[in-house]
Amino acid sequence: MRKLFPSISPSLDMASRAVPRVVLVNGGAGFLGSHLCERLLAAGDTVICADNFLTGRRENVAHLTGDSRFRVVEQDVRNPYDFEVSLIFNFASPASPPDYQRDPVGTLLTSVIGAVNALDLARRTGATVVQSSTSEVYGDPLQHPQRESYLGNVNPIGPRGCYDEGKRCAETLFFDYHRKYGVDIRVGRIFNTYGPRMRLDDGRVVSNFIVQALQNKDMTVYGDGQQTRSLCYVDDLVEAFMRFARADGHTTGPINLGNPAEIPVIHLAELVRELTGSRSRIVHLPAVVDDPKQRRPDISRAAEELGWAPRVPLTAGLAKTIRYFDALLSRSEADARRKMETV
Repeated sequence: MRKLFPSISPSLDMASRAVPRVVLVNGGAGFLGSHLCERLLAAGDTVICADNFLTGRRENVAHLTGDSRFRVVEQDVRNPYDFEVSLIFNFASPASPPDYQRDPVGTLLTSVIGAVNALDLARRTGATVVQSSTSEVYGDPLQHPQRESYLGNVNPIGPRGCYDEGKRCAETLFFDYHRKYGVDIRVGRIFNTYGPRMRLDDGRVVSNFIVQALQNKDMTVYGDGQQTRSLCYVDDLVEAFMRFARADGHTTGPINLGNPAEIPVIHLAELVRELTGSRSRIVHLPAVVDDPKQRRPDISRAAEELGWAPRVPLTAGLAKTIRYFDALLSRSEADARRKMETV
């Protein structure tokens, strides 16, 4: 693959803006990746957004394409690639259960082969490589809250195993490349994150509830709703990764990145219904196989090593996300009307 940008020395002080970095964001058109691209550009960096657009969307980064420091490359991370970069964010993977269960083999290979290709590029260029791992490495946890030292309770042959075990294997590869080849790595374990640019059909709990509530449809809770989630607004999560990337080489992780404020799913449904003024009913469906009963990060390490903690309250973050989905649904309805008028 042709080299789009000149090399920048990886020994550059990461906090310095004197010479901007060239940054590769795998999965850069996805929900999290697009927000990360935006922040990197605002910090003065040049950004290569690589995505195969399986779950990422071009419209997520359309507002960035007028910047000469931003390039979009259609690239599947399972295939080799070559760029001259000083920093890599490996964020390419389906992340919601409906997405990753649609192609479980492809999901696992994206995590494993995608990690190998990102690490090989980092090894060649001397770049720092940041892995977006997940709280799913803990499975349905028997320890609460979850600390980074906890080894997890994962079902390797269940329907979620393709994602959970793929991310666990990717972490193994990252630390083996670090020990054997000296690759400069960062591994962040992402807990539930929400915000604008989630898809209407994302399939995760916050987007499901908001879309159902805005349409006054039944809000579907799986099981009794007493299972808990800890929800982090996207701006807070991106700030954590920006700090992580600037940290010194001894700060490899893994580090939990999420909001330790815990809420039962049934209470989240009630809160979304209240914030939207919806007439929706809350209905219960059978529990999902291997769905974690509790999810809450211990973020002591993030506080100590990155000086980071989430700042956006749940109600404020939900309000912003509701406005986004309300506008998105309005556009979708307007587009549907225009199509009907032309028939």
